[in-house]
Amino acid sequence: MTRCDWAENANELMTRYHDYEWGVPTTDERETFELMTLEMMQAGLSWQTVLNKRANFKVAFADFDVTKVARFDDNDVVRLLNDAGIIRNRLKIKDTIHNARQLGKWHAAGKTMNAYLWAFVDGQPIVNRYLSMVEVPAQTPLSQQISKALKKAGFKFVGPTIVQSWLEALGILDDHLATCTVNHLSK
Repeated sequence: MTRCDWAENANELMTRYHDYEWGVPTTDERETFELMTLEMMQAGLSWQTVLNKRANFKVAFADFDVTKVARFDDNDVVRLLNDAGIIRNRLKIKDTIHNARQLGKWHAAGKTMNAYLWAFVDGQPIVNRYLSMVEVPAQTPLSQQISKALKKAGFKFVGPTIVQSWLEALGILDDHLATCTVNHLSK
């Protein structure tokens, strides 16, 4: 079995993420919020760091229940800043709570993040088969468009590079290398 370069010779968490999540389409709203948050937290750090702390993030952020996170207050921000098991960046934490509140407003209006994002690609993942990791772009016109739209809709910490990674994580973009032979169709 051959994997994408970044998952070859990786630890078990990274290999599992590559084999069963990355590039696999999801429409689960909780998972979408989780991956949005994790991609925000990853900015400036390695994905391995985020995966190592993922279980702690799930506990700290109420299993990424949007309704619960939207109710977090200043005491929760302090609690999270003191939680050594997560990435303790005040801006990232506050923007996660802000985004949960924005998403909660969408849900109250009958909108979902999944329907919103998948509409940009007519409900079909974009499958790219790059030959090497150097060909995989950090951002694309699609991630730039979605980033701009999300910012306009009031979301924070959703720049085009974060959105690009998030779209890959959600399977909206399938950027597995052409040489990757892992079956990515189920979690």
